[in-house]
Order: sequence, then C-alpha cells, then structure tokens
Amino acid sequence: MLKRPHLKRTRRQLLSLNKWKLRVVFWSCAIGIGAIAALFALGSGHADGLYHKLHDHSPILAYTLTPVGLALIAWLTRRFFAGAEGSGIPQAIAALSVKDRALRATVLSFRIAIGKIFLTCFGLLCGASIGREGPTVHVGASIMYAVRHYLPMRSRDMHRALILAGGAAGISAAFNTPLAGILFAIEEMNRNFEERSSGVLIISVVLSGITALAILGSYTYFGSSTAELPGSISAWLAILFCAVSGGLLGGMFSQSLIYGTRSIAPLIAKHPVYIAFGCGLLLSLIGFLSSGHTYGTGYEEAQRLMAGGDTSPAYPLLKILATVVSYLSGIPGGIFAPSLSVGAGLGAEFGQIITSIPIETLILLGMVSYFTGVVQTPITAFVIVMEMTNSSTMMLPLMAAALIAKSVSHLVCPRPIYQALADVYLGKTEPAKPSN
Repeated sequence: MLKRPHLKRTRRQLLSLNKWKLRVVFWSCAIGIGAIAALFALGSGHADGLYHKLHDHSPILAYTLTPVGLALIAWLTRRFFAGAEGSGIPQAIAALSVKDRALRATVLSFRIAIGKIFLTCFGLLCGASIGREGPTVHVGASIMYAVRHYLPMRSRDMHRALILAGGAAGISAAFNTPLAGILFAIEEMNRNFEERSSGVLIISVVLSGITALAILGSYTYFGSSTAELPGSISAWLAILFCAVSGGLLGGMFSQSLIYGTRSIAPLIAKHPVYIAFGCGLLLSLIGFLSSGHTYGTGYEEAQRLMAGGDTSPAYPLLKILATVVSYLSGIPGGIFAPSLSVGAGLGAEFGQIITSIPIETLILLGMVSYFTGVVQTPITAFVIVMEMTNSSTMMLPLMAAALIAKSVSHLVCPRPIYQALADVYLGKTEPAKPSN
C-alpha cells in the first residue's frame, strides 16, 4: 500500500507530455553538442595544420598573417560576437552566478556559439597559441541554455542545470573523456554541486560523448601510453620534483593571465584592434625564435614528445609566453591544449635531469602537474590525462602529482584562474554596464 503513491507518480511522469517534451529537447541538444564538438575538432585541427603548412612553405607570409589576422578577429569579435572572447569557461561560470536572464543571454546564445567556433578556428589559422576545449565548453553551455524557451520548466535551477550539462557535454566530447566531463562540471564550473543536477549531467555527457565518438571514431587524445613508475624512493622523489615545478610554473602562468587581463582590459575596450595587432607581432617573434613550434594548439608537439621525440629546452617557456600573449589579445580561444603541451615539454626537460625514470612517465607527470597548476582542479586534471593517454597504470602517481601541484599553485595563485576571470567578467556584466 505504501508503494502505490510512488507508482502513481512514476506513471504520471512517464505519461506526462511536458516531461517527454523536456526529455526530447534535452536529449536532442546533448546529441547536437556532441556532433558540433566533433565538427569543431575537425575544423580546428584542419585550421591548425594549414597554418603550419603555410609556415613551412612561406615563413614571411605566416609571420605577416598572424598580426593582421588577430586584428581582424578582434574587430569581428567586438563588432558581431561580443561575449565570445577568451576561453569561454569564465563566461559559463559567470552565467551560473548571474540572476538577470538578460545578462546571461549576453554571454550564452546561439550567436556566441557560432562566433566562438568560427573565430577560434580563424585564430588557429592565424597561428594563435590557443585550444578549442575551453571554447567547446562555452559552445555546449550556450546551446543548452539557448533552448530554454522550448522547455516547459523555466526555473533558475533548471537554467543552471542546463548550463552545467552543456559545459560537461562540451568537455566530454572535446577530449573524448566522459568521466572528466562530469568531474569538471562539479569541480570547476559549479563548486556547490547539487545532487539533483547529477542525472542531467550524466545523460548529457553520455549522449554527447557517444555522438562525438560516432563521428570521430574511437581514439585517445595523445594515443595510448604504457608508462609505469618504478616502486622506488627515487621514483616518488621524481613525482615531488615534477609536481612542485609544474605547480609553481602553472600558478605563475595563471597569476600572470589574471593580472594581465585585469590590467589590459581597459585598453582592449578602447583599442581592441591595435592590442590584438601588437600581440600578433609578439606571437610572430616568439614563433620565429621557436622555429614555428609555439604556434597553434601544441597538440602535435605533445604527441611527438609522447612518441619519443625531442624538443628545444626553451620550448615550454616560449609556449607559455605565446599562450599568455594569445589570451591577452582578446580573441576567442582556450588554454587547455597549450597547457598540456607545455606540461609535456616540461616533462621532456625533466628527463634530462632525472635519468633513472622513463621519459614517457615524466612527460605524463609534467602534463598533469602543469595542467593542475594552471586550472587548480586536481581530480579533473589527472582523470583527463589518464583518459587521454589510456594510462590507468599511472593513476596513483598522477593523482599524487596533481594534489601536490594544486597546493603549490595555490601559494602562487590563491584564486583559481577560471573563478578569478569569471569575477572579472561579472564586473563587465553588472546591470549598469551590460556587455551588449
């Protein structure tokens, strides 16, 4: 007798037209996000490759394209796609805190999603040191939030759940890392995670991940790794060294990006095209000094290191500088892929110091340490690296490195980068100063 009310509620939910409308719209969006993320991955990869081919064929033309292209992207962003600048994750986080629906719409919309994809690919075509993963989170959150008008339930909690689900779906499809998608939404985008959002998140991640997998095929972002860590004291000292070094450099990078964003924001508002052109000139100089290795996502560089290749000792620092300059130019683009590439370069350099540990192991430790130092989300960081390289045997060492790196980074950069940049963005979207 006690179960009958529960059965009646279940039957009403199964037969409710509004509930089915909600499910169909939501499931369709999750599948759409997966498909768009897969096409975004193909387009950005193609754009990145085209610039490197141009650089190999005509370096002078490539060096000229970078400042001119970044200036044009900055103008297009301010003129047609305001709100699409930067990584996009700070905008999504800020949207979770904004109560005014009109202000949310200034950073999450179909228009911004379209601009984000187009301009990020354009940035890679011009040699910017940016990634598509953060922008994919922004695209996913924008698409999911934009369909709120078609849903029968329009409460603020539902809107927050849609933004979280869209962002999680985006990171899952971008990296082919479904578990990391869920963790990133919990650990970074919404630090006050509500249990009732869990079902929405999981379904979104699964549907988008399956769709992206169907389009791109089964893959791991950096291939499969057989790296292992010897069970010795020297091995754990290597973890400590990598974690402290990566966390320190990652924290310094984040702090410089936060400080630079706050300092240069007034100049970008007044002279966006000139600032972007100047940053483009700096990128060309950095690219010249690195023989073209600092351009683009850094994906190929990291993959080559994972396969046993070598790189210049200056690569990690030059790539850090190129990523800072690219972000401060005000164009759309993320820092995920460049950060992983920097971490791989650091790990390769650590191998010149720590000769008793396999270099592939040090590369993985460098990636997770630096990436954690940048984003300060240790669980997401080691899960992303583990899923991207299929290296489950390294779970405990990667986890230890991530936790240590987070603590070290926090000493240098007390406020996590995306939260700090979201605060900057919230300052831009106060009712008295709407961004549109």
